[in-house]
Amino acid sequence: MAGGIRVSGVLSRGGIVLSASLLLVACEEKNTYVPPPAPTVTAATVLQQPITRFLELTGNTAPINSVDLEARVQGFLTNINYKDGAFASKGSVLFVIEQDQYKAQVDQAKAQLAANQAAQVQAEAEYNRQAQLAKQDFASQATLDQARAKRDSAVAEVANAEASLQLAQINLGYTQIAAPFDGAVTAHLQDVGALVGYSGPTKLATIVQINPIWVWFTLSEQEVLRIKEALAKQGRSITSLTRDVPDIPIEIGLQTETGYPHGGKIDYIAPQVDPNLGTLTVRGIFQNDDFALLPGLFARVRVPLGKPADTVLVPDFAINSNQLGTYVLTVGADNVVSQTQVTLGQLQANGLRAIESGLKPTDRVIINGIQRAVPGSKVQVEDGKIVGVAPPKLDEGDKPLPKPAGVAPADAPSKAAPSVAPKN
Repeated sequence: MAGGIRVSGVLSRGGIVLSASLLLVACEEKNTYVPPPAPTVTAATVLQQPITRFLELTGNTAPINSVDLEARVQGFLTNINYKDGAFASKGSVLFVIEQDQYKAQVDQAKAQLAANQAAQVQAEAEYNRQAQLAKQDFASQATLDQARAKRDSAVAEVANAEASLQLAQINLGYTQIAAPFDGAVTAHLQDVGALVGYSGPTKLATIVQINPIWVWFTLSEQEVLRIKEALAKQGRSITSLTRDVPDIPIEIGLQTETGYPHGGKIDYIAPQVDPNLGTLTVRGIFQNDDFALLPGLFARVRVPLGKPADTVLVPDFAINSNQLGTYVLTVGADNVVSQTQVTLGQLQANGLRAIESGLKPTDRVIINGIQRAVPGSKVQVEDGKIVGVAPPKLDEGDKPLPKPAGVAPADAPSKAAPSVAPKN
């Protein structure tokens, strides 16, 4: 038994020695840091396409003609020949004022004219008779002068009677109020039987011509200077716009409409800037056959600035902002991320944003994995393509950055095809 215990004791001490040896070997190994792999992002070369620069403004629609229909003679209103709000053709009679009195005045003037014409005939005959007698020395010069005076007076009386008849006919014409042009007539303001025109002109209704229709808007002084600069590049001056206004297109859109579906032409530019407001008044004219545009509506106005020019485009959702302004994240040839400040242009209908300055046509912009890209760090780059539709879905854990001021928000992610098409 004593030997068994001894053997067991020896084995136990050997195990302790072996464990201690292994522990010492392990302690001699150095701890090494293995850096995580570089984050993966998708980058695409910016697009460069011919883009027309536009000046975007706001304005209001206005009728090309608007006239108050008024009673210019006194009398009772006898007829209203239209339905409130209905369209009226030029020359159609809309209101009638009692005419009996004015017809009688016309008849009276005609009778007076006839009497004066008869007196003129008699005076002409008497003058001719006296002139003949005077040649034969049978009538004195005084008698001839009297006959001449009566003849001239009769001629004047006829002219006066003709004028009176014309005035009576004009007043009779005022008893019918007709449409001066094609247009829609507002609700009548006086009812049948009302006495109108008794203390001056009485407003009966308003007729409005809305086809074609005008859109009025103003340009600020800075915008005028921008246009002047753009025209100078074309070898033109801003004063030439007065001559060339029929050649300047203009587009508008209403608040509930997408884009600018209505096209027209600029037909008036004020010859000077208002010194009090610092604005230049401009007017466009639009065909309005379907009456889609009504007077008084707010309208978004877009005017092209020159011809299309090659412009750098990036997805609008790839643009972010900081205290210095707006920027995009780009990747260089060494796959190092850079923060590039840019000057924004106009947002296009396909969701791409024009870049006025800051990017070159060969630059690669990060369009996916933006949240994982840190300026100055290296990334793994997957090639993508900008196609200008909805932004790609955010990766799990990514959060959208706040959009810069003046940048329209991108559409919400959907199951539609992503805007980035990675290369196989």
